[in-house]
Amino acid sequence: MPSDRGIKKRRLDSADSKAAASRDGAALAASLLAWYDRHRRRMPWRALPGERADPYKVWLSEIMLQQTTVAAVGPYFARFLARFPSVRALAAATLDEVLALWQGLGYYARARNMHRAARIVAHEHGGRFPDTAEALRKLPGIGDYTGAAIAAIAFGRPEAAVDGNVERVMARLHAVETPLPGAKAELRALAAGLVTTDRPGDWAQALMDLGATVCTPKAPRCDACPLSKTCAAFAAGASERYPRRLAKAERPRRYGVVYRIERDGAIWLVRRPEKGLLAGMAALPTSDWRDSPWGAAEALAQAPAHGAWRKLGAVRHVFTHFALTLDVYAAAVEPSGEGWWGDADALPTVFKKAALAVD
Repeated sequence: MPSDRGIKKRRLDSADSKAAASRDGAALAASLLAWYDRHRRRMPWRALPGERADPYKVWLSEIMLQQTTVAAVGPYFARFLARFPSVRALAAATLDEVLALWQGLGYYARARNMHRAARIVAHEHGGRFPDTAEALRKLPGIGDYTGAAIAAIAFGRPEAAVDGNVERVMARLHAVETPLPGAKAELRALAAGLVTTDRPGDWAQALMDLGATVCTPKAPRCDACPLSKTCAAFAAGASERYPRRLAKAERPRRYGVVYRIERDGAIWLVRRPEKGLLAGMAALPTSDWRDSPWGAAEALAQAPAHGAWRKLGAVRHVFTHFALTLDVYAAAVEPSGEGWWGDADALPTVFKKAALAVD
């Protein structure tokens, strides 16, 4: 049976360890925030030092940045803000207006969810965004990361906003051997343990900036990193080894046929179903998409109208979960069913490729 002295010693050791960890965490936070004050990226949605962040701008940028780069989002953000300067203005717009302005950003479910969320905020919350991660996650299109990011940046909540950049920083800082995606929970926990109540919004953005500009996937600039002295991967000379990853499975391939009907320079457009990929978007008439290529006889049997169809070739497009090849057939026929005459500018990228295909 352990003695009272032994129990007391272990308690003191545990207390000393916690105190040391707290000091290390405070030093790490101070180093990163000092680095951020000097090297923060300038972005149109970010508040200037000393200013309060605009929740609408933060939310709009975070939705746009999902699965998209900062460079790609910049012009779209400016156009959206000019057209819809407030969440009430966005809520008052039609979905078609929003989707038209979103054209080119891809992943159109984000735009539909954004529009739904804007209407909920405008009509059910008096035009004010909820200020906690838990409440934000109840809005369409807001998950764990986005809710934490908005809560931290816009409302100063001490939340761990863990995106791919932050996962990479945590994996290297702690030399996490568990490969992704299995390591995600562990990396979130490590990030949560470092969240600071001092400037939580800047802390969240500092980690993102560090991962995006210094702790990069390849050739990280460890000599410029404010955390290199406490980074386990750097100490081992193995920064690029982390995060560990399982080998990626080959992306499945799918095949379909798309039909281009033209008249006086206009193209016949139809509306995609309200559920599924590219839901509710303008499109060219298309067959089902399946796992095997379509033969010419099958393609003609699926055509939306009888006529002298000719095959122009094929276009290819890569979605998140599969690669798609569409054979493009064209004809000057009278379309049937619901649709309208339009141009390629109204189409998502995969159908725009088909609309612009030439012999």
